[in-house]
Amino acid sequence: MSYPVSYYCPHCGAVVELERDGYLADKSVTPYPLVGWEYVDPAEAFENTVEEASAGSRTLSDDADGVHFVCGESGPDGLRWTGEVSEANDVDEPALSSPCGREFYLSFVRFEDGREVEPVPESEYVDIGP
Repeated sequence: MSYPVSYYCPHCGAVVELERDGYLADKSVTPYPLVGWEYVDPAEAFENTVEEASAGSRTLSDDADGVHFVCGESGPDGLRWTGEVSEANDVDEPALSSPCGREFYLSFVRFEDGREVEPVPESEYVDIGP
């Protein structure tokens, strides 16, 4: 059985509903991909059934560590943009036109050798002028 789960774009706050199985292993929704995570589009298989999760299987695809969204882009059955805008205080640009068309990422919890993997922030390089 699946249920609609709501997420919002971290750029503009546009709300999307994604049909999900009852077993969720969500880690975060970010405006950038986590280093080392592999993402698939919402139309691709990205999660396992409750039975598979109970047996210890992570995902249907060993490469799927999360879902890649494009804000406002229509997708498969089970993906619906609600037309609502989140008023959460962590939306980057609340005045931005919604949906904004920018990318964002739903990341799942990952395990390696039985331990949860913590994401490593992407390095930011700064050029210091002469």
